[in-house]
Amino acid sequence: MPLYNKDSLDPYKLSRARIENFCNCPKCFYREEKLGISKPSSFPFNLNNAVDELLKEEFDKYRNSSDNHPYIKEAGIDAKPFSHPEIEDWRTRNKGVSYLDEETNFYIFGLLDDVWINTKTDQLIVVDYKATSKDGEVSLDAPWQISYKRQVEIYQWLLRKNGFDVQDTAYFVYCNAIRKNIPFENKLHFKIKLIGYKGDDSWIPSTIKKMKICLDSDKAPSSSKDCEYCRYVIKANL
Repeated sequence: MPLYNKDSLDPYKLSRARIENFCNCPKCFYREEKLGISKPSSFPFNLNNAVDELLKEEFDKYRNSSDNHPYIKEAGIDAKPFSHPEIEDWRTRNKGVSYLDEETNFYIFGLLDDVWINTKTDQLIVVDYKATSKDGEVSLDAPWQISYKRQVEIYQWLLRKNGFDVQDTAYFVYCNAIRKNIPFENKLHFKIKLIGYKGDDSWIPSTIKKMKICLDSDKAPSSSKDCEYCRYVIKANL
């Protein structure tokens, strides 16, 4: 992918994950987008990706059906999977749901897991799938899960920029693999929980402007005080 050049007339593409990178540490963001210095790649979460694919297939079966998915019915949510000709593009790598911010010339995009529609208000509902394996109930209470919250808020913002009426409350379909008191038998058993989260995308426009200022500068910004990668780089520079 080409590096950022403030003199270029071509829109500069920024994914949802790269916005998250800026939120976590502007210096790491600057290094990657302007200098081409990326963090080491992490291992792929193949099991999580498999769960995502299976959930998409399940919910797709109800997308044009008069019936509804059992998870939605059991949770008592007034919603069902949303049917739209672009739904597959919104979920496909190198496509996604997108918006060109003309003020900064940033082309912002993100890959959705799913979109439901409120059956009473006709508002769209952003839905994200998560998979883990932990004791106890899953929640959104951990400090690091702010990234999950920002993720759905960016998706809400992108859909709104595309002219859709979007409900503030998004949902996480959280799959927690059971590890105790159950035989393996070549299969994983999950406890599924739907967690609602009331998003607020008001932080996004100002953040995009800050990203523009950051990349237009000839000097790298300061590191985030919580950035483990920057601390490692400093300590390793012996």
